[in-house]
Amino acid sequence: MADNNAIINTDNITINTHSSIRIVGSKVLYFDPFEINRESHDADIIFVTHDHYDHFDVKSIGLITNDKTIIVAPKSMSKQVIAKSGISEDRCIFMDPEDKQRIEEVDVEAVRAYNRLKPFHMKSKGFLGYVVTMDGARYYVAGDTDFIEEMNGVRCDVALVPVGGTYTMDKKSAAEAIAAIKPAVAIPTHYGSVAGKADDGRGFIELISAMGIKGVLKIG
Repeated sequence: MADNNAIINTDNITINTHSSIRIVGSKVLYFDPFEINRESHDADIIFVTHDHYDHFDVKSIGLITNDKTIIVAPKSMSKQVIAKSGISEDRCIFMDPEDKQRIEEVDVEAVRAYNRLKPFHMKSKGFLGYVVTMDGARYYVAGDTDFIEEMNGVRCDVALVPVGGTYTMDKKSAAEAIAAIKPAVAIPTHYGSVAGKADDGRGFIELISAMGIKGVLKIG
């Protein structure tokens, strides 16, 4: 179970669209920036979970970076990130599953993300989700994944998980994952645009509410 003494705040979390997440605290964190439509250049750290177009969007990255921005990505993406992100190599950090690192006062843990039977996100690719600890709260951004055994070891206060099905968990599988993780709050992602129906998020929240876990909608 999450540390109940941690400061739990979801007002600082926005989802631009799909799985494009922004978390603001002592640092400004972005996860898989996608379809960003305005320049902010405010990113302290950008996390990329994998190399699909809706998660590694070079145009969006360019709108939020500044000369101090750090980008974190799977080690399997190192050549792509260095060549295409516009961020200098000395500010690129590459991680394997289960790696841990402290970056700009943010503790980062890399978690595997993959499909068990589907061919879209193969385990061998080394794609990632991330658990980040900032200002005393732990946030888990799952990336594109099914409900996998590695989730049983995740401990967080806020979990952001895909619910749209097709390429990832559907709302039922995502609810099962949340039952295993037991966060204080869960937020559905990855539905209503590239995959999934617009009401998948609400259906997911109904399922976890029946388990006594709070759900918060950030899309729609």
